[in-house]
Amino acid sequence: MTAFEKATLALTAEAPTDERLSALTPAQEQALEQACTSIAPSWPLDRLIAVNPLWAMREQSIETVSARLSALAYIHNLMPPSHFLRCWQSGQITDHHLSRAAGELGYEGGHKNLLRVVRELSRLPHWHNISDLVDAGRDRQHKMAWRDEIIHQISQFCAAYFQPDGPLNAERLSRGQASETPLSLYQHWLRTTLMDRGIAILMDEPGLEHFFKTLPKTDDALYEAAIEELGIDDSQLEDYAQALLLDINGWASWVAYEDWQRNLEAPDASSTPATRSLLAIRLAWELALWRYLHQSQPEQARNLSWLWHRELDALPSLIKRHIQAQRPLWVWQRASELAYQQPLQEALTRSIQAPPEETEAPDLQAVFCIDVRSEPMRRALEQQSQSIQTIGFAGFFGLPLSFVAPGSTLAQPHLPGLLSPKIELVNESEQEGQQAARQLNWKARLQEWSQTAASTFTAVEAGGLLYAGKLLRRSLASKVENHACSLGNTTWRWRDSKAPLTPADRVPLARGVLTAMGLTRGFAPRILLVGHGSHSSNNPHAAGLECGACGGQSGEVSARALARLLNDEPVRAELAREGIEIPEHTRFIPALHHTITDRIEILENRELVGETEQAWIARAEARTRGERAESLGLEPGSPDLEKRLENRQGDWSHTRPEWGLANNAAFIAAPRALTRSIDLQGRCFLHDYDASSDGEFERLELIMTAPMVVAHWINMQYNCSTLDNRKFGSGNKVLHNVVGGHIGVFEGNGGDLRIGLPWQSLHNGEQWMHEPLRLSVYLAAPTEAIERIIGKHEMLQALVNNGWLHLFQVDDRTGDIRAFRARE
Repeated sequence: MTAFEKATLALTAEAPTDERLSALTPAQEQALEQACTSIAPSWPLDRLIAVNPLWAMREQSIETVSARLSALAYIHNLMPPSHFLRCWQSGQITDHHLSRAAGELGYEGGHKNLLRVVRELSRLPHWHNISDLVDAGRDRQHKMAWRDEIIHQISQFCAAYFQPDGPLNAERLSRGQASETPLSLYQHWLRTTLMDRGIAILMDEPGLEHFFKTLPKTDDALYEAAIEELGIDDSQLEDYAQALLLDINGWASWVAYEDWQRNLEAPDASSTPATRSLLAIRLAWELALWRYLHQSQPEQARNLSWLWHRELDALPSLIKRHIQAQRPLWVWQRASELAYQQPLQEALTRSIQAPPEETEAPDLQAVFCIDVRSEPMRRALEQQSQSIQTIGFAGFFGLPLSFVAPGSTLAQPHLPGLLSPKIELVNESEQEGQQAARQLNWKARLQEWSQTAASTFTAVEAGGLLYAGKLLRRSLASKVENHACSLGNTTWRWRDSKAPLTPADRVPLARGVLTAMGLTRGFAPRILLVGHGSHSSNNPHAAGLECGACGGQSGEVSARALARLLNDEPVRAELAREGIEIPEHTRFIPALHHTITDRIEILENRELVGETEQAWIARAEARTRGERAESLGLEPGSPDLEKRLENRQGDWSHTRPEWGLANNAAFIAAPRALTRSIDLQGRCFLHDYDASSDGEFERLELIMTAPMVVAHWINMQYNCSTLDNRKFGSGNKVLHNVVGGHIGVFEGNGGDLRIGLPWQSLHNGEQWMHEPLRLSVYLAAPTEAIERIIGKHEMLQALVNNGWLHLFQVDDRTGDIRAFRARE
């Protein structure tokens, strides 16, 4: 008896079947595992960090991944030919760039004929799931598409299941504490779907609900039944499974985050990964639809079977066809990257070969985050005096911290998502705690009431005139609330043991940070530790503008904490005994670069910043604001420019408070002297690094495995959100509704969960503000050291050898720049 016959008998009896048809083979298990691990995690809104959505596929070449996604889900990972044509017509891309790019890629075809490329791309076939094939013959004028209903139904279920206070999530947690085995995500979905009588009515398909009763009760049984009944070969399973997950890529990314968090905190090999269970849900829809058509519409089912087997037979050659068709566009993509790299490398070489300028002992030093928004401010400061020195360092200042704010029990990480906190700061001020707790409780209740998709309009209606008054105030007086993050009576303790840090514990922490900064001598009287933050109103993605790496947090806590650590006299005394002598008159002062208004706020000890230093800072602020004004549609010389930017950040209806890290393109780890004279146009991550003081190249290894990778993540998030905002971006923020308080957003009231950047963070309404270029990395370090570090880390080998970024070695004596080529 076939699997379908068994299912039919079960349907006739109106009883669900859970008979295991056969065990999954190792090849099938591996295929499912590969498909599930191809999805990168997406962080929640309140801890938003930039993620390369293709990160999990880095072991393949970027060209292969691009073709694979194009073939399986019609996802774009290259700009359209029209974009490259405009670059050619404007002179940005030249014949020299194209010839060199074609030579690098070994392509001898007609890459210059973009019209031919358009025709080839338009004729490319794409993969179709069973639901897509059924939709092709469906009466779309009178009936809803299966694809739309499937995505909507799964999405609404996931939103309810993962809602923090939702009934499904509460039941999941309570079952997890009980002795019985908790239900999987698929089992919860099946139970919910069996109670839903509305699907058949909505789709105008009587009797449809009975076919959900034939679905197996467990994840593995579902996989076994679907593989056998749909005739899926082991060699086809991974591609098909990945195509199904890409249908619901937003929720797949969230579920991948849930799996990542669970494995990070408490690995449990016995439980079913949620991503695998989500895949079972999407596959269950395919199986139920297949059974329904074979039972109720035999003629259409025969046509479906023929189309489906044709899809499966064509699958092996499908991705190869997309690889071949995209090759000319990769020549143009590489040419556009060369057009950016060439003038940058010429400027670097000129700077290195120029006679060194005499440097003065610094009167002011300022440590900035490597964030691209810091580069214009650093340049504006340094241009005023040779006695001003700026340093680029990771914005969490090397402190592996989480922070427990007053009135809260939640430890909020303040470091890149690639790292885990080792130290916990706790503000134990009782008065601040009580006040903050009341405020947080009130805000949480208000947010819970007014921010959900269902309550967006009813909140205004229920609030009546009171809410109207609030809207009027926000419209007439654009002001954003920026609550300073006071450390107060702070306790430093180890996160794992909760034991307080002793003075002896703090010394290696301070030494490590100063050494990593390259700041072990030549201290100025005043050293600003400048974090950065962005404060905007009515913006669910506001955390993404704070920092691209540090869990959606500003650099305020890290700057304040490090200043306290480095101003501590016992710590300084011990550092001096170890050879790092900080002069008695030197003071570390925490500050915050507000990236919307380009204002530097001195957070503590403002009286220690003299009039000269304050004037330097004020002129740098004004110059940076003027430089950015045009991109924001403002007049650079406007006398009220600062006021207009302040209004912009507080305007609750403004969709483009700032451009964030848009147009980022390069990462440079080198002495600041190499780049100080170059206008890098706010497109470079700048990390100070002096190879001569890094004997074992441990600092270089740390830079290559942490900040460089974080910069790559940021670069790829902006690239992918631009190249295909439908799949990797969050769409129009005017239509956003927050899901689950922090999970993500819907565009409108349904559809898939939206991840990545909103359209308004990338486009000004007339043109793209981000040019998708792979990150160009320049390391001023010996070739042998770079090669040895790459050889130690498979992650770096994948990034370099598979074309995910461009890596260059810079000789800071001769100015020679050498590209690291991918190895065969």
